[in-house]
Amino acid sequence: MGALSITGIKPGSTSLKLTAGKITKTVPITVLSRNLLSYGPAEGNGLTATVNTDGSLHVTGTATGQWRGLSWTFPCPVQGTVILRIPTFIAGLSTSVKFLDAKGHQLDGQVTSSGNAVAIPAGTVSLRFEILSSEATPTAKDGDLRVQLESGTTAHDWMRPDNTSLRGGGAVN
Repeated sequence: MGALSITGIKPGSTSLKLTAGKITKTVPITVLSRNLLSYGPAEGNGLTATVNTDGSLHVTGTATGQWRGLSWTFPCPVQGTVILRIPTFIAGLSTSVKFLDAKGHQLDGQVTSSGNAVAIPAGTVSLRFEILSSEATPTAKDGDLRVQLESGTTAHDWMRPDNTSLRGGGAVN
């Protein structure tokens, strides 16, 4: 039996019209973003994040200390290997995605913007996306971040995530 693979150019809803002989069927299709992150407005540890109209994050404020900042936790949407890409960044802020088990405890490893793909550990149920100050003495920030987590070992152009309304909060590493 054959298989059919469809790749969408941009997220959204569309339909596929299939015809076999005299029978025609229209099938609704939802194209999801390749960006697996979920985030939204957040405030904590001196930083505030809002979502821009293009889906990127606008981060302002001064973190209350090194390795303090913002985080969002959401269900892990895939298994296998993932890569984190940050085409626009803010100097002095570090971004990462950590793997959590069913009890919310952190598992070994994390995905950073180093460009290296990482295997999601067995037992991962949720992901925690963090934006933390990497400065020993944090300075004021006011800029936009485009961060993308995607399946596989190859990073692609940034795409707005499907969920940009997830409430975040403060994070301390």
